[in-house]
Amino acid sequence: MAAVLTPPHLPFTRLLVIAPALAASLWAVRPTLALGAACVLGVVVYAVLYGRWDDLMFTVSSIVAVTGAAAYASHLRGQRERTLSQVRAVADTTQKVLLRPVPRRVGHLETATLYLAAAPQAKVGGDFYAAADTAFGLRLLLGDVRGKGLPAVGVAAAVLGSFHEVAYDERSLEDVARRLDTSMGRYCGSRSDLEPLNSDSGAGPDGEEFATAILGEIGHEARHMSLLNCGHPPALLFQGDVVRSLDPRSVSPPINLAQTLGLAYSVERAPFGPGDMLLLYTDGVTETRAPDGTYFPLEQWARGVPAGVTPRELLTLLHEALLVQSGGKLNDDIACLAVRHHEAEA
Repeated sequence: MAAVLTPPHLPFTRLLVIAPALAASLWAVRPTLALGAACVLGVVVYAVLYGRWDDLMFTVSSIVAVTGAAAYASHLRGQRERTLSQVRAVADTTQKVLLRPVPRRVGHLETATLYLAAAPQAKVGGDFYAAADTAFGLRLLLGDVRGKGLPAVGVAAAVLGSFHEVAYDERSLEDVARRLDTSMGRYCGSRSDLEPLNSDSGAGPDGEEFATAILGEIGHEARHMSLLNCGHPPALLFQGDVVRSLDPRSVSPPINLAQTLGLAYSVERAPFGPGDMLLLYTDGVTETRAPDGTYFPLEQWARGVPAGVTPRELLTLLHEALLVQSGGKLNDDIACLAVRHHEAEA
């Protein structure tokens, strides 16, 4: 229409080359080609009706060339989108296999989890959590492999696989920790026989890889809980308006460093009655930085959480606070597990 209403020395028909180029960013190959053909037809019809043949060949050639390039770009974009979709599907499946769903209710206990991978498309990283409803009570595991990328995911998978087996059999948390230590040692040893340790794998003393973790056990009828802290950030205990950090009195070695450090595992007990809530978290929470470099003040934030929130509400509030703290750019994996003791059993 602009070409019809304007003088011949203003060749608006040449602008039609933009149409297929823009279409390629959203449309598939065939619609892009169809639009290019429609543009060519429009130019030809315009030239026939109004006798403006001066730049017909130039305009048609430009549209054909741009349409061909746009169709190829659309083809490449489609391939990338399909590949990305497949990668996302694999990542989702991997997350579901490694991080098995935690039961929302176990007797008088209600649970919720939060998992945020530093790379959004990765879905899973070196942080991990698990829960098992056993004859000894609800057993919990939350930890962080000292490494990055696929090697860390492999180690996390080994630890989680071992926990889901031994949590139902071993009578004490010390024995569970020993079995996890053995399993991780075997896995890392078999892998090191096949390939050199990655320099970014998070190796500990003598080149060993390790993971920090917290093991927990809450009995079905008991009014207390047991915790075994393997070099991990301390859990937080919410009791009404009071929030306290459960710093371990005795040091237990990280998983896969028990023999190296020569330390014994130490289980500590804490009260856990009706209305109380436990929060386990990885260091990605406390190491979340604001633009000015300050770390997230978890304990200070926790004291401002309203009393009586559910585990899901607590983790939702925490997620929102972390996004505010980081300006929406989380740069580390984050795993959290919250457990609340109900006033009465379900």
